Amino acid sequence: MELVLVLVVLGGLTAVAVAAGKTGKKRELARVEAEVAPVKKLAEEDVTALGVELQDLDIEMAGQPLDAGANADYQRALDAYESAKTAAAALTRPEDVKHVTEILEDGRYAMACVRARVAGEPLPQRRPPCFFDPRHGMSVADVPWTPPGGAQRDVPACALDVERVRAGAEPDIRKVMVGSRRVPYWQGGRAYQPYAQGYFGAFSPMDWMFMGMLFGGGFDGLGEGIGAIGEGIGDMFGGIGDGIGGMFDGFDGFDF
Repeated sequence: MELVLVLVVLGGLTAVAVAAGKTGKKRELARVEAEVAPVKKLAEEDVTALGVELQDLDIEMAGQPLDAGANADYQRALDAYESAKTAAAALTRPEDVKHVTEILEDGRYAMACVRARVAGEPLPQRRPPCFFDPRHGMSVADVPWTPPGGAQRDVPACALDVERVRAGAEPDIRKVMVGSRRVPYWQGGRAYQPYAQGYFGAFSPMDWMFMGMLFGGGFDGLGEGIGAIGEGIGDMFGGIGDGIGGMFDGFDGFDF
């Protein structure tokens, strides 16, 4: 009789554990999907922007003789567009967007090389994209900029944003939706960090450290809150474990 009782209790605990595991997996899947959706939309918008730029380049180059180097760079830009489009469509995790933006950055540099070759100019120095909106293309200069609540830092910017900042005007910042608010992409949450890393990670480590600080700033409290939740869950399961241990201690008196 006692053995039957033990088996029944163990079966019930196993069923509860399995159900809790399935619920946890569903919640994790829902969380990942909620993170991926806006990042994927952002990546697709950037791919579309590159496609529009390629159309403009095609019109610009119409009737222009292209040498072997210009043709190779042109094809490289076209391949980047197709590869980025495929990678964006296959994106299933926020981390995957890094590969998309790496491709886009390379495609835009290839386009700059086409223009330089056709104009008979030296190939451009490879610079990071415009910090304020990577869709603006390769930066032309570093400009002193102070993020709200932060310290001044030189950031790469396109020609128009260099003019805006130097004139004391607001730069044209890429913004994303967080709840009901539109915020700069670097304030969108850690899910957007791989997006920026793909664009800027290959350049100055100090610049990427600055980007990391921007993405990390303001989220320390969130991290602490998640840590507290984790500790609470650990305590809860620890309590369950103690209860189960006590139950089995109670069975020590039974003779099987």
